[in-house]
Amino acid sequence: MLTRLLRHPPVSVPTPTLWSALLLFGALGLQGCSLLPQRGEGQGEVANDANAPVIEESATPAFAVEVRAPDTVRDTLERHLEIQRFRNLPDLQASELQRLLGAVDANARELLGTLGYFAPTITVELVETPEHPTTPRKVVVTVQSGPQTRIATADVSFSDPADTTDAEGRARQLRRVERNWSLPPGQPFTQSAWDSAKSAGLRQLQVRRYPTARIANSRAEVDADTHQAGLSVTYDTGPAYRFGALRVEGSQRYDPDGARRLARLPIGAIYDEAAMLDAQLRLASSGYYDAVFLTLNTEGSDPQAAPVVAQVREAPLQKIVLGPGISTDSGARLSLEHIHNQMPVLGWRAVSKLSLDRETKLANTEWTALPDNRGWRWFTGAQLQREATGDYDVNSGRLRYGRSKSTQHIDRNYFLQYDYARSQGLAASAQLASSSSTAISVNYGWTGRYFNSLTAPTRGHGVALELGLGTTLRPERDPFVRTLVRWQSFIPAGRVQDDAGIGRNARIALRAEAGAVFARGAAQVPATQLFLTGGDTTVRGYGYRTIGARTDNGQLYGGRYLAVGSVEWQRPIVYKGEMTDWESTLFVDAGAVADRAGDLDPRVGVGAGMRWRSPVGPLQADLAYGVKTKEVRLHLRLGFSF
Repeated sequence: MLTRLLRHPPVSVPTPTLWSALLLFGALGLQGCSLLPQRGEGQGEVANDANAPVIEESATPAFAVEVRAPDTVRDTLERHLEIQRFRNLPDLQASELQRLLGAVDANARELLGTLGYFAPTITVELVETPEHPTTPRKVVVTVQSGPQTRIATADVSFSDPADTTDAEGRARQLRRVERNWSLPPGQPFTQSAWDSAKSAGLRQLQVRRYPTARIANSRAEVDADTHQAGLSVTYDTGPAYRFGALRVEGSQRYDPDGARRLARLPIGAIYDEAAMLDAQLRLASSGYYDAVFLTLNTEGSDPQAAPVVAQVREAPLQKIVLGPGISTDSGARLSLEHIHNQMPVLGWRAVSKLSLDRETKLANTEWTALPDNRGWRWFTGAQLQREATGDYDVNSGRLRYGRSKSTQHIDRNYFLQYDYARSQGLAASAQLASSSSTAISVNYGWTGRYFNSLTAPTRGHGVALELGLGTTLRPERDPFVRTLVRWQSFIPAGRVQDDAGIGRNARIALRAEAGAVFARGAAQVPATQLFLTGGDTTVRGYGYRTIGARTDNGQLYGGRYLAVGSVEWQRPIVYKGEMTDWESTLFVDAGAVADRAGDLDPRVGVGAGMRWRSPVGPLQADLAYGVKTKEVRLHLRLGFSF
C-alpha cells in the first residue's frame, strides 16, 4: 500500500535578471526545473515576472506538444506541463530535448495529483514529423488517468477554548463550520478543493467571534491503491473578541465623537465583521469622509473590549458637484449640488441642489444635524419644484422639519410638513387650471429592510409605511389622511449551476404598493399629495407617471387611490458551460390610480429583460409592452433601492 502525505509546496522565489544565457543553460541542465516562471505565449520574455530572465525564441518551433488524455485532465496538462515553455527555444539540441523529456513523467504526475489522480499510466514519445517542416518533431504525452481519488473521511476539530464565556454561542458557531464543510465523504479530492475547504472553514471562524483564528494542523492522506483520501484539519480559534471603543485617526476638522455616533458600532457586542463593515459603510456614506477603513486591534488588547480603529480621510468642508445624467423616464438630466459639511453656528450639514430634466425643474436644500447618543438626528428642508403631473404642470413648494433615526434594518422619521401646489395647463379644466391649495400635516415613516444585500439582493423582503394626518389651509380647511404602504420580496426559485458546479439561485421578485388619501370629496388636497404611477420602477410598458385619474374631459391628473403590483422571474445565465454575471428576466406589472377605490382600472405591462451584476448594483434593461396603449417601451435602470 502506498500512502502519500500532501502538504503545502514551498514558495519559489524568482531569480534576479543576471546572465540570461547562463540561467538558460542551468534550466536545461536541471531537466526542465520549474524555477523559471511561465512565458507569455509567443513572446520572448516572462509574462508574470518583470525581474525574470529574458529568453530568446526561435521563429520556428523546435518541437510541438500533443497531449492525449481524458477531457477532465487534458486542459490542465496542456496549460501547465513545463515542457511547453521550451518549444520555441532556438538551436535546441537533441540531447537537451531528451533531458526535457525525462522530466515530463514526474511533472505530469504532480499535476494529475492536484486533480485527485494518483495512479495514472503515462507514456512520453518523441515522434519525427518531416511532413510538417515548421515543427519537425512532436512530443506526444499519452495519459490514462485512472480512477479519481474520493474523500473517505473528513475530520474537522477545534482547539480547546481560551475562555469559557458564551459556551453556547461558541458551540453553535463550531457546529455551523462542521455543517458547512465543503468536502464531505464521497466527494472527489483535488488540491484546490482541499485548500478551499480549509480556507472556507477558517473564514467562517474569523468573520465572527474569532478574528485571530488559524489553522493549527491539516493533513491529507491519500491511498493510491484504494483511491481514497482521509482529511483532517484542526483550527485554533483563539479567544472570543468583543467590540471595544471606536478610536478615530485622521480627524481634524470634524468632531471624532460625531464619527462615533455616525458609526453606531455596537460596543460590548460579540465581534462580527459584518457589523464592523456596516459601521464603516455608515461613516463612508455620511459625506464627512472621503475614505474610511475600520480594523479591530487584536495586538495586546483585552479580547473582551478590543478597540476598533477608524482611519479616516476627511472630505472638504465645502464642495460643488456637477451631475449630468440620462433616464428613460425623464430624459437628459443636469444637476448642480453644493455641500457644506459644517454650517456656521449650527454645525449642521447642508446639501443644496438644482436639477433640471424633461419632466421636473427642482431647487431644494436639506440641513441635517449629527445624531445624538440614541441615534436620532434633527433635519429640516425646503423645496421648490415645477413638475409635469399628468396633463398639467404643477408648481409646488414644501417645508419640512423633524427627526430621523437609522439602525441596521429599520429607518424611522417623523416630521411636520407644509405643502403648497398650483396646477397649470392650457388643456386643464377650468376648475383644475386655476386650482391652488396649501396644507399642513404631521407625518410618520417606517422602513424595514431585511434583504441579504442592500445593493443587489437575491433573497429577503422589505416593508415601508407612510402615514400623514393633516388639514388643507386654502381655499378651505378640510382634514385629510394620507397613507402609503410598499412591500418587496425575493423568493428562491431553484438553483442554476454551471459545468464546474458553481451555482446561483434563480428567484421570483414580488412587489406591491398601495396608497390612499381620505378626505371630503370637494377638499382641495395639494396635487403633490396625490398619486400617479408608471415608468421604470413601477409599471413598465408605460411612460413616467402616465397612469392616473381622469377628468370629465379625459385629462390626466393625480388621484386619491393607488394600487401597483409586479411579478418578475430572474434567472442567472450560463454561457458555454460557465456562470456569467448576467441574468434574464420575465415580468408582469400592473397599476391603477383613481379618485374612488371602485374606479381602479389596472394598466398591465408585460415584458422581458436582462440584468448585469455590476459592482454598484444591477444594471437593468427591460423591454415592456403596455397592453392598454399597445406600445413597446425600453426601460433602463442602475442599482436597487427600497
